[in-house]
Amino acid sequence: MGERTASAAELHRRAVAAYVAAGGEESVQRVITAVQGLSRRLDQWYAHQLADLETTPGEWAVVAALAKDGGSLTPSQLAELTNVAPSSMTHRLDKLAERGFVDRTPDEENRTRILVRLTADGWEFFSLAIRGSDVVESDVLQDLDDDERGELARLLEIVIARLDDIEA
Repeated sequence: MGERTASAAELHRRAVAAYVAAGGEESVQRVITAVQGLSRRLDQWYAHQLADLETTPGEWAVVAALAKDGGSLTPSQLAELTNVAPSSMTHRLDKLAERGFVDRTPDEENRTRILVRLTADGWEFFSLAIRGSDVVESDVLQDLDDDERGELARLLEIVIARLDDIEA
């Protein structure tokens, strides 16, 4: 007879138990292990979504950075924001320009610099991807009401702020 595959909840309990046995505080390990598991599962789903959209995670990082900025960024700024070498950024921008998602124009104030911005097609692509993600993300959170979602977001924002404080 074959062994049954452990559920996500069982894997979570085992991981927490291992970390606690090694000296970790149970309440801390429950939270951190849950956040890591959620992140890993969402990353897997996002990877499938990007493959369906015929986009690499690196290209998506550029589109998302430009959308979040809302304006124009230099290739160097994009490379820094997405943690890649400038040569890799050039390749990503070439691919995105071929698809009509970005355009590059000389900076009016400094003609030696190039500015990159999303085109109308780039914004439409960003919107399409976000709407697709929102369906899955809403399903993941469906058992929480609006107040609980707000509280979860508030608590996670506190944790993120603490990480920012530690890094500073």
